[in-house]
Amino acid sequence: MKLRTLAAISLLVLAPGGAFAHRTWFLPSSTVLSGDEVWVTFDAAAANEVFYFDHRPLSLDDLVITGPDGAAVEAQNLSEGRLRNTFDLKLDKQGTYRISLVSDGVFGFYKVDGEQKRWRGAASEISTAIPENATDVRIDESVRRVDSFVTLGAPTEDVVEPAGKGLEVEYGTHPNDLFAGEATPMRLLMNGKPAAGVEVSVVPGGIRYRDQLNEMKIVTDKNGGFEVEWPSAGMYWLNVTVEDDKSELPKVTGRRFAYTATLEVMPQ
Repeated sequence: MKLRTLAAISLLVLAPGGAFAHRTWFLPSSTVLSGDEVWVTFDAAAANEVFYFDHRPLSLDDLVITGPDGAAVEAQNLSEGRLRNTFDLKLDKQGTYRISLVSDGVFGFYKVDGEQKRWRGAASEISTAIPENATDVRIDESVRRVDSFVTLGAPTEDVVEPAGKGLEVEYGTHPNDLFAGEATPMRLLMNGKPAAGVEVSVVPGGIRYRDQLNEMKIVTDKNGGFEVEWPSAGMYWLNVTVEDDKSELPKVTGRRFAYTATLEVMPQ
């Protein structure tokens, strides 16, 4: 019970009234492969624990897969389950593939004649979506990215580069070239600019079978830089969440940005 409680409360996302969020993640069957044509299977879930299915499937509506040449790649054999969603990815080009969930929109909370209303959409729709007689209006920007990387053959850099929107990590070492006992330099970016003084959470998989969460909390420096030293081989969950009132969008009150990555660390 103690471990599950820790897992459930370690990520808090604030919304009007306050709400707890579950961990979201991809879990690839492999991240580094060789050959001419291979397949990787992915699980996608939102859960209390890392890499254990105990809550609900993660929606794949915003799934984006980019191949080593920058072209979009289609997921195959999508399947929806009660606790997880799954899909297959065919790797037929040498290099690195980026598998992402990317959501970018705004949430509106307001009242009409005293009745609470909610709306979700694009920033360009605000002026027509919120009635003129609405009161107690609050509009928040929400940008979320969930990442995973897999490589066939030698790693390539292009698809790993930040896109310049929301929270992202600039990897000093390729995310498919991580080894236990080594330290990986990284830099946190917010809308393409260094994000200073932000806490990054890194949790190794297998927390269901440990008495301790073993969470590493690292605060970024003035240039957004931070370093992760990998204590052992295995899958890791990296997460950053930022909430503030510094949205650059008109009529938007606050913003909620989140970045999550699944990273596999290999033994020496």
